[in-house]
Amino acid sequence: MNSTIEEEQVTMTETNPSADEQPIDGEPAAVRALAEAMLEEMRSLHALRSAPVEAAFKAVPRYRFAPEAPLEEVYSARDAVITKRDEHGVAISSVSAPEIQAFMLEQAAIEPGMRVLEIGSGGFNAALIAELVGPSGHVTTVDIDRDVTSRAGELLEATGYDQVEVVCTDASESLPGDDEWDRIIVTVGAWDLPPAWTERLAPGGRLVVPLRMRGITRSLALEPVDEHFEAVSSEVCGFVQMQGALGHDERLFLLLGKAIGLRFDDENAPADMRSLDGALATDRRVEWTGVTMSAGESFASLELYLAGTLPHFCLLATVPGAAAEAGLTEDDERQFRLAHVDDDAFAYLLSRKRDDGRFEFAAAAFGGGAERAAARMAEQIRSWDALRPDHTAPKITIWPRGATALPEGFVLDKHHRRIVLSWTERT
Repeated sequence: MNSTIEEEQVTMTETNPSADEQPIDGEPAAVRALAEAMLEEMRSLHALRSAPVEAAFKAVPRYRFAPEAPLEEVYSARDAVITKRDEHGVAISSVSAPEIQAFMLEQAAIEPGMRVLEIGSGGFNAALIAELVGPSGHVTTVDIDRDVTSRAGELLEATGYDQVEVVCTDASESLPGDDEWDRIIVTVGAWDLPPAWTERLAPGGRLVVPLRMRGITRSLALEPVDEHFEAVSSEVCGFVQMQGALGHDERLFLLLGKAIGLRFDDENAPADMRSLDGALATDRRVEWTGVTMSAGESFASLELYLAGTLPHFCLLATVPGAAAEAGLTEDDERQFRLAHVDDDAFAYLLSRKRDDGRFEFAAAAFGGGAERAAARMAEQIRSWDALRPDHTAPKITIWPRGATALPEGFVLDKHHRRIVLSWTERT
């Protein structure tokens, strides 16, 4: 799932099942056809990369872990099935999209006989892991929500995977038992890496985690190197946020009712946002950068680059239709979520299609210092472009919070860790 010039991020599809659409054991032909179509799409997306992971997907009946949803939704390669929402309608548990489950299992490189811990239960992914470790391995899946673990346990037992251990616990503070795991796979969005996870990783082990960095989530496959961890792979993804002690709420500043706002994920929001009052009533300033992309080309690394280089980086959130109505875009333009605040102005990423068929990036801004804010973002877009074609993916290393001898790069501080994004030292 890559951020591209055409598609910034896949969104989850809300379930709306009806009784007539429920998958039952008497529908094997329909299941087989949909499952094979899903696998073919996952191959084309390069989510499936190895025979063991593909065999696991063929062995586990996905629809048995989402009985509330219609078959077409269950076997959509790029959509999750929401299984629980909070009182505000926000998804807090799901059966993740097959594409994401596949590439995370590929990142984990699970082998027969391994001990694997899954943090965030749904049932289906734990069954896939059980297939990969085989009868000589061991799988434990944990979740903070007892409703979720009860559901996962019942579905695993009903589908013949009762060897999977299901535990209800806040994994950010307490993990079951005292053994080490060869692999730890986190299937909820994490803002930080608690010591409980890394301390229980076996020598030579690997931790796969969707880590949020200033609102940008990447599934990282992390391996220990001396006193720190290095990402050996990185994938674009999206997950429901972790609950409990490791939960971390975003800060939302509204600019136009509830239609347009700025979301800050880390503690990098300006101390006083009142200087942006009335910003949308000012004239829009746009600086076209000359930086272009072809249709379908990924700009995922630009997200991380701007997150690291812009001091008050944030995400521009809009309801459908609000951007055009407020004048953020014109007819031939597309607005993206990447943004930053610069004193009394905010800027955001924009693109348009040129006559040669390529798409050009721009920085657009509103507020008293709109020209300055747009110029600052445009400068960083050009700096990122100067790293291409082979310098766009950063090397990501994760260090203890007290570490001071860090490699060159952009440092993002968490409660337990310091994350370094380095474009001079890359994998």
